[in-house]
Amino acid sequence: MIKVTFISPDGQAHLVDAEAGMDLLDVAQAAGQPLEGTCEGQMACSTCHVIVDKDWFEKLPRAVEDEEDMLDLASGARRTSRLSCQIVLTEELDGMVVHIPAESRNMQGI
Repeated sequence: MIKVTFISPDGQAHLVDAEAGMDLLDVAQAAGQPLEGTCEGQMACSTCHVIVDKDWFEKLPRAVEDEEDMLDLASGARRTSRLSCQIVLTEELDGMVVHIPAESRNMQGI
C-alpha cells in the first residue's frame, strides 16, 4: 500500500491508502476528496488540479506539454501544480503530500 496525504483548502490532512499503478485522481475520488475530474482523466480540463508538496514534486516525471497547457487554465496554479489524473502512484511516491487548492470546484457534491 502507498500512503498519500491530501491537504484540504482549510488545512485538514486526510491520509489515504492506495495501490501502486492507480492514478491520483481515482484515489482522491474514491476517498471522497473534492476533485472533480470532469474529463475523466483525458487531460481536457484542469478540474483535478492539485499542488504537490515541493519535496515530492521533484520525484514525479516531468509534465507533458498538453498537461502544462491545461495547468495554464487552472485557478491558483503554482510551480508545483499538476493534474492528479496524470500522476500514477509508484512505491517511490509512498508518503506523498498534495494540496487541494481552494479554487477547486466539486461538482460531484451538487
